[in-house]
Amino acid sequence: MLVGYARVSTQDQNLSLQLDALKEAGCHKIFTEKASGAQRERPELTAALNYMHPGDTLVVWKLDRLARSLKQLIETVEKLEDQQIGFQSLTEAINTTTSGGRLIFHIFASLAEFERSIIKERTLAGLSAAKKLGRVGGRPPSLKAEDLIAAKALLKDHNITVEEVAKRLSVAPSTLYRHLPGGRSSIDI
Repeated sequence: MLVGYARVSTQDQNLSLQLDALKEAGCHKIFTEKASGAQRERPELTAALNYMHPGDTLVVWKLDRLARSLKQLIETVEKLEDQQIGFQSLTEAINTTTSGGRLIFHIFASLAEFERSIIKERTLAGLSAAKKLGRVGGRPPSLKAEDLIAAKALLKDHNITVEEVAKRLSVAPSTLYRHLPGGRSSIDI
């Protein structure tokens, strides 16, 4: 059985183009959703997957209706494959129930893996080059050593709260607690 899934990102977008294409493709049941593709939790997609049985095919109008990123798309299609459910995208003419469709999809997956490894290699090379030049990566510390000394001095006065000290140093109270685990009790009085 062909089961359709249609999604738009905002409430004011229209599903009619997708619904027409899914009906024309022969989908017997269609699940619709108005949610961002970035959301991992999509109740109607979950409902569609729970509705399907081995041998069924999930059909979408376009790949980006199912997933926001190639990684997410590959994970979803692999999950379908594990459940013996096919996948078809009408616009890109991908159908994993055919050998050619599986080949195309696996090429996509290989390209995505290749892209991730290249990004990782470039990142490591950049960090290595920066390290050789004496640069250290990461965000600069929000509290300097002298700020920490001032914070400890202020916190020795029990009339001054941690929140007040944090405000004076222009940091969040959580930052002070991170540098002073145990808060005021960690200071030698």
